[in-house]
Amino acid sequence: MNIEEIRDYCIHKKGATESFPFDNKVLVFKVMNKVFALTNIEEADSINLKFDPERAIELREQFMGVNEGFHMSKKHWNTVLIESDVNQKLLEELINHSYALIAGNLTKQKKEALNHQ
Repeated sequence: MNIEEIRDYCIHKKGATESFPFDNKVLVFKVMNKVFALTNIEEADSINLKFDPERAIELREQFMGVNEGFHMSKKHWNTVLIESDVNQKLLEELINHSYALIAGNLTKQKKEALNHQ
């Protein structure tokens, strides 16, 4: 996947938005104002995704292209290298996992708002 395909995949998630809250290089994807993915559009070689802590460690041990989250909580975030042993299907699954993890932890009110979008 290239950066445009990743952007397209993320932004088509229900309730997803994109913004540059930090600078003009780091593209952040949110669901109901909660971050589920971010990437540097200038380097475009990786994406940071959220995981449950056990899965984060498992993925780091299994794939060379999955590392501790760069500038993120190492417990919950992984940086996934786009051109690595992580293929497109797996990358999509990892994006889905991050999105579902964030969406699943929304407040009841935000979950209801998301379901009505």
